[in-house]
Order: sequence, then structure tokens, then C-alpha cells
Amino acid sequence: MSEPEHQPISIEALKRGDRAEFARLVDAYSTHIYRLALRMLADPQDAEDVLQETFIKAMRALPAFEGRSSLSTWLYRIAVNEALMMVRKRKPEVSLSTPAEDDDDEENGEELQIVDWGHLPESELLSGESRRHIDQAVENLPQKLKVVFLLRDVEGLSIEDAAATLGISQAAVKTRLLRARLQLRDALSSYYRERMKEK
Repeated sequence: MSEPEHQPISIEALKRGDRAEFARLVDAYSTHIYRLALRMLADPQDAEDVLQETFIKAMRALPAFEGRSSLSTWLYRIAVNEALMMVRKRKPEVSLSTPAEDDDDEENGEELQIVDWGHLPESELLSGESRRHIDQAVENLPQKLKVVFLLRDVEGLSIEDAAATLGISQAAVKTRLLRARLQLRDALSSYYRERMKEK
């Protein structure tokens, strides 16, 4: 996600405590942050809590914001951390940080079952049921893969910004993104294979 194109948010005004500018900040980014939190947590109330906490913490931290990253990347980092704290409360074993070698390993060698979806009509590929299955496949991704997929492929962050948001290397982002896409492709191939058998 890039900064708003028209009338960019003034960091100087934010640091001065300009309430109108802060309201513009909330207006510009709340939809993106809520959507990301909802995809990570699958709970509207938790997503609302993340949204609220993100802007509360941003307001408190603005005087110390040095501009080393973009404003959007900085906000995403706060939001992701808030969402992950909620995930860890539910599942204490979940961790976004894994040993470095885990991200450098080649794929584990499991053969992916890929199917050609071209025989299905477009209406089938875009049906409500298909969309629900896609959403479920994303939901089922391991948390560290899901958050990279959401930042890069759903929210449109660059590899560099996603790495800065998560505090990991660009190489780790690329590896996790590849694994996420392969797992999604495998899950969706299994689904569409069954749909083709039904046809």
C-alpha cells in the first residue's frame, strides 16, 4: 500500500498533535488495517480491537517516529504486532520468528498435486463457493506464511516494505511468499480436481 496520492499526510503536523491531520491518517489507513487484521484473525471484534490499538499506539509513538520507513509500513508493523499478540494469546506456540535455516531450506520435497483448471468455466472459478474455499485456504496457511501472503499479495506491499514491516530479511519474505503460494495452489488444485470430477 502506498501513501495517499492527494494531499499527503504531514508527519510534521502529526508530531505537533494536529487532530485534523490525525483524523486524516485514520481515514486514509483504517480500512487497510482493519482488512489485514480481519484476514489474520478471522474475528471482526478482534480486528476492531487491533484497529483501535494500532492508532492509539501510533498516536503515542508519533513524536519518536523518525521516518526511516514509510508511514504506511510503520502503521502496518504496529497492526501486525497487535494481531500477532492476539494470535499468541489463542495459540501460545505460534511464532513468526523461526530459525534462519528454515527460510533458506529448499522445499521439503513433497510433490504438489497440480491440476489444470482451464477446463472449468469462469463462472465456476469465480463462484461464491470457490471464493469461500480460497478464503479458507488462506486462513489455513501457517501464520508466518499467511501474514507475508496478506501483506504482499492482498495489501500490495513491496518485498522491501513487507520485510521492514515484519522485521525479517527480504530473502525470508520471498521464501515464505513462495511457500504460501505453493500451499495455496496445492489446496486449490485439490478442490478444483474434485469439482472437475463432478463435471
